[in-house]
This record gives sequence, C-alpha cells and structure tokens, in this order.
Amino acid sequence: MKKLFDDISHTNKGKLLKLLQTHTFTFKSDKNILSPIKGDNIIGIVAEGSINIVQNNYNGEKIVVERLNKDDVFGTMFLDIANDDFDIITLEDSKIIIIDFKNIINNSFYHYSYYHKFISNLLNIVSEKMKEKNERIQLLSQKTIRNKLLEYFKLKTENRITKNVYLPYTFTELANYLGVDRSAMYRELKHLQDEGLIEIKNKKITLKY
Repeated sequence: MKKLFDDISHTNKGKLLKLLQTHTFTFKSDKNILSPIKGDNIIGIVAEGSINIVQNNYNGEKIVVERLNKDDVFGTMFLDIANDDFDIITLEDSKIIIIDFKNIINNSFYHYSYYHKFISNLLNIVSEKMKEKNERIQLLSQKTIRNKLLEYFKLKTENRITKNVYLPYTFTELANYLGVDRSAMYRELKHLQDEGLIEIKNKKITLKY
C-alpha cells in the first residue's frame, strides 16, 4: 500500500508536518490511546511502533479491525473511531502523529509541490482502504468458518505468484478478524491441513490447492 510520505524528502516531510500543524504523541506498549488523540475529523500516522484498532461489540467481544505498523494511516475518514465502539491499543512503544483534517484542506498550500504529492498519496490510501473494507464485507458474508478461511486465503494471494499467506497477527486475532470462535477456527484449520489443502508453519500458511 502507498505510504503517506512516499516520494517526499525528509526535509520536505518536516516542512509539511509543520505546515499542517501536526501534533505528536508518544505512548507506552499496551495502552489504549484513543482518548488523548480523539477528534471529530483527524488523520493519524504511526510514526513508530504498531497498534491495533479494536471494535467492542455489544456482547463484550473485541474484534481486531486493523493492525497498523510504521507509516500506516488511520482516521475518522476511514473508520468512525470517534465513537465509543472502538479502542486503539499500542502493541509496543509507539509514536503517533495527528493531523486535523481542516488543516489539510487549505488553498494556500497549493503552490508547494510536496503538498500535492501528499494529497496524491492520501487519495491513493483512501482508495486502498475502501478496497480493504469491501474485501472485509465479502469475507464476513461467508456463511461458514471454512469458507471464511478459504476466502481470506484467496484474498491474501489474489494477483500474486506466491501461494504463501503470512498472518499479520496471531491466530486469536485472526479469529476476531473473521468474527468466529477461536476454538472452532483452530478445528477447521486442522481439517484443512489434514485434507492436504494447507500447510501451517507458525504464522506462515501455504496453500496446496
């Protein structure tokens, strides 16, 4: 996925962050960071570390909506994190840059070439995020755990030569992402492996079909 500061020099990145009046927050590992960064219309950038965006269901279940690493982007334009249904949890010591969206839409910035590149990168990211959201809907629409797993593997290997899927999170988090019971998912993974359809080695899953 495109990164927000791709093709922007380190010097121009510093100028851009100043131009956009950004705020930087530093957090320790395993902290819920949503409260101090919350805003009605913000963009967040993971400058260092990694985070999970977690949705809290009405029955108390926590579903990992997205895992974000260095240079990844989140915000209210992608997900309604301003409401109480979500938490953002640091997975390690992390640094987060916050931009108020009203500072991005500013006619006086148009003559800066790095601002144009920033906007182009942002639009590409929005497009990719919408694609991911549609894939998630497609995934959750599957009726069985088996079909959800197979659909997930298909999406992760689509348009790629490799048959390997590298899980970006733990199997517990994968179960949450798929919206299924963890134990039932483990059983289905074992069935798929016993049938020779997949091979599991730690977080690497190789498709055999």
